[in-house]
Amino acid sequence: MSLLFLCPKSKGFYTSVAFLVLLYFKPILLKKAHNSVYHFLFWVYHNSKNFKKNKIMNNSKLLILLVLQKTRINKQGKCPIRCRLTYQKKRKEFATGQFVNPDLWNSKKQIVKPPDEQSEYINSQLSLITQKLNQAFLFLQVNGGDFDVNDIYLQYKGENITKNKTLLETFRLHNSKMEKLLGRGYSKATFYKFKEAQNHLSDFLKHTYKRNDIPLAKLKIKFLDDLEHYLKSEKNQKQITINKTIQRIRKVVKLGLAEGYMDSDPFILYKPKRYKVEVVYLTSDELSKLKEHDFSYNARLERIRDCFLFCCYTGLAYAEMSNLKKEHLVNAFDGNIWIQMDRKKTGTAVNIPLLPIAQKILDKYRDENGLLPIVSNQKFNSYLKEIGVILGFEKKLTHHIARKTFATTVLLYNDVPMEIVSELLGHSKMQITQRHYGKVVQKKISDVMNDLCVKLNQKK
Repeated sequence: MSLLFLCPKSKGFYTSVAFLVLLYFKPILLKKAHNSVYHFLFWVYHNSKNFKKNKIMNNSKLLILLVLQKTRINKQGKCPIRCRLTYQKKRKEFATGQFVNPDLWNSKKQIVKPPDEQSEYINSQLSLITQKLNQAFLFLQVNGGDFDVNDIYLQYKGENITKNKTLLETFRLHNSKMEKLLGRGYSKATFYKFKEAQNHLSDFLKHTYKRNDIPLAKLKIKFLDDLEHYLKSEKNQKQITINKTIQRIRKVVKLGLAEGYMDSDPFILYKPKRYKVEVVYLTSDELSKLKEHDFSYNARLERIRDCFLFCCYTGLAYAEMSNLKKEHLVNAFDGNIWIQMDRKKTGTAVNIPLLPIAQKILDKYRDENGLLPIVSNQKFNSYLKEIGVILGFEKKLTHHIARKTFATTVLLYNDVPMEIVSELLGHSKMQITQRHYGKVVQKKISDVMNDLCVKLNQKK
């Protein structure tokens, strides 16, 4: 029986002994009904072969080297100590947080000398880092599977390795990258929308899946169906808002795909549900009524009315209207004044010829600070509601209706082609304009055909 205890401890000599015992004593063992002993010896021999196979496949060692960054010497004459990991011919370097005088560093022994209190503290911290790295490496080896030097570092930091990244973890990575690019490609409004989507996702996971996060590897297309149902039933969101939230989540998943956190996009076959786009705008009669009403008794409402009318004849969104400056008014090639600026939402260039009504409003407020009297978007919409009540409009007036009115009543109903409307609105794609204003064009066609029918009947 001593042989049975020696075999598992060796991968060479004792394995051979086990094989010989298995080969020559098999008839005797079977004859004496010691099948359990026979099967145990067979397991030892078979397991030793697997060990040799795994040893050949995982013969890479983790090399840990502490190096001085002598190019970054601080005012005290000390330079940072960095840790360099090498595994499978790949490197990963990170700061240890320790600083030392270069003359006191022993690179061969990887310690600080002489052995005083300060040196002992630094050496103990470096030893602790090395110990934790080795523990992380051993943990990944025991768990099996493929891993690289970055995974060793992530395991050391207590974070999920590449293949174990979670959705909210990737969301936080995406948002942190976006936050660093605010004003240089992303606006605060866009950033806050992604933060809002992250909060909705977190609430959904707790409500539906009873968990705080979910691994990217476990995402299925049903996940988006469940999310859509949650946003409709619990958050009372409309389909257009749900589609935007899912669009942002899919962008985060694509980041995970690009970072190598997952092998494929689990949502590639997902198709967003269509929603009915209702364009709310002022008709010609309503626009004339707004323009002709006398608000001289209330200067506050008169200023809001004028700014709203200015946007009805320029198509500027609130962000562009509030940021309009003299340098945006340019004498163009045709001798007329044009508004030339970039849309804050999409970054696309906007080139709009200034119509006489819009020019008249600018001349009215030329002496004030800026080109137009500006209030916050919230107050602007609040004052517009007052104006809507005074004029008897059933529509709920908001600043964005001015932009819709410019596209429909001012442009499309005056036979301006769709491609020019798209250009004046600063849409990034022609399809956006067609999706929103296609029905308006159909109504225009219907009006033209009705006029044609009347003319044909008169000829008879």
